[in-house]
Amino acid sequence: MSAEKTTDHRQAPLTISMHAGDNVAIVANNGGLPAGTVLASGLALRERIAQGHKVALIDLAQGAAVIRYNVAIGFAKSAIAAGSWVHEKLLDMPVARSLVGLPMATIKPLPLPALEGYCFDGYRNPDGSVGTRNILAITTTVQCVAGVVDFAVQRIKTELLPRFPYVDDVVGLEHSYGCGVAIDAPDAIIPIRTLRNISLNPNFGGEVMLVSLGCEKLQPERLMPPGSIQIIDERNIADVSSNAELALDVIRLQSENHVGFMSMIDSIMQAATHHLERLNARRRESVPASELVVGVQCGGSDAFSGVTANPAVGFATDLLVRAGASVMFSETTEVRDGIDLLTARASTPAVAQAMIREMAWYDTYLAKGQVDRSANTTPGNKLGGLSNIVEKAMGSIVKSGSAPITGVLAPGEKLKQKGLTYAATPASDFICGTLQLAAGMNLHVFTTGRGTPYGLAAVPVIKVATRTDLARRWHDLMDVNAGTIADGDASISDVGWELFHLMLEVASGRKKTWAEHWKLHNALVLFNPAPIT
Repeated sequence: MSAEKTTDHRQAPLTISMHAGDNVAIVANNGGLPAGTVLASGLALRERIAQGHKVALIDLAQGAAVIRYNVAIGFAKSAIAAGSWVHEKLLDMPVARSLVGLPMATIKPLPLPALEGYCFDGYRNPDGSVGTRNILAITTTVQCVAGVVDFAVQRIKTELLPRFPYVDDVVGLEHSYGCGVAIDAPDAIIPIRTLRNISLNPNFGGEVMLVSLGCEKLQPERLMPPGSIQIIDERNIADVSSNAELALDVIRLQSENHVGFMSMIDSIMQAATHHLERLNARRRESVPASELVVGVQCGGSDAFSGVTANPAVGFATDLLVRAGASVMFSETTEVRDGIDLLTARASTPAVAQAMIREMAWYDTYLAKGQVDRSANTTPGNKLGGLSNIVEKAMGSIVKSGSAPITGVLAPGEKLKQKGLTYAATPASDFICGTLQLAAGMNLHVFTTGRGTPYGLAAVPVIKVATRTDLARRWHDLMDVNAGTIADGDASISDVGWELFHLMLEVASGRKKTWAEHWKLHNALVLFNPAPIT
């Protein structure tokens, strides 16, 4: 990355190039630059260019490749003069990279030195996982019960939670699935295993409590893994498997034992009390940083995402991998145009092939809807200077750092290994977050350039601003300001270390994120590519 500036970077014209081979640069000045501005190179702007938008550094002929990140992000539809604003309407987007003939595990970096001695205070779980929070989650089998569960959760928070000071929260795992769906369709496994694995997230301490309506297609026995299901309100035991591994508390609202709405609420509160008692007996203990399971994601991206916040997250990702932790990056459409970069970094050809499999599946999924990856970019992305999905992907992919990619997860699968994993998800913020929860993340890092109040009830979400102006305006929503990198006040490594230390503090419960402070929580949104009936 190179910046063209004079002595006072806060007022002098400032543009940023990502590679010596780039023929465009982005304007970094807050408020943009007016027509006629002369850059340090002597190039004069032919028109006003907004912050984050691209200026042509040389004359570009019709059909010429427009290069950013040393990658062709588009081809000029007609000649573009040096000093002109380069935007989406002037570009033809490159075709998607073929999934055939890709480099397979060709990059063999020298192992980075282990990062030892870093710890956080977490909650050890019976299955060996570690939580960063101590939360009672109430799983639902179907949307029909969501209102009842929400009513009960509010009662539990008001009447019961004060009695259990070591329990952080009570959340209802509401979702839109469960009935009116083709439950036996092949792709139905995705929402089912997603909800199943979310229920087993490390931050829920192994306490599984489930509310069912009774007549839905997604029956408790189908949702949860083999185990013994205790029907609390019917006072009997239904053996689902002789190989019982997990005792589940199930409150079935259509049970004949329920007479009136308050009977249902009383059953839920009675069951919740037993779970709260067990959770309240837990205490934090010092655990190595290797027990972190971090999901990284971006939303409301802009042209600075790949300059500041995402590179800083990538630096922190490398630190986490060096510390033995687990990191997941996702968002299939936002890395699809860098598939060759990913397969080259795979630890083995099998890992590379697994990434190709997930990309091919998603290509087919989009084609069924008669769209492709170009449908990803939003009006906000474009206002922030991103011309198309190719440019966006190049900035998104750097969140993954430089470590070898050692694993691949299909949507809704649970993480079973350390290191850097590609968890295939849609790029939708709330669906990606939901799927990373299912994979087992206990801490979330979310970068944004346009701004978002995004948060999750189940895990702390650390939000990283790409620009100082956003961090200033949203001072009580952004946790880290990576805009200092573009300002010239900090390096990528400075912000990466800042983020790494903040993750340990947040994971330990010593600091709360702004989303936690304000209790800003997005709803869970299951990815359901199967038919709805």
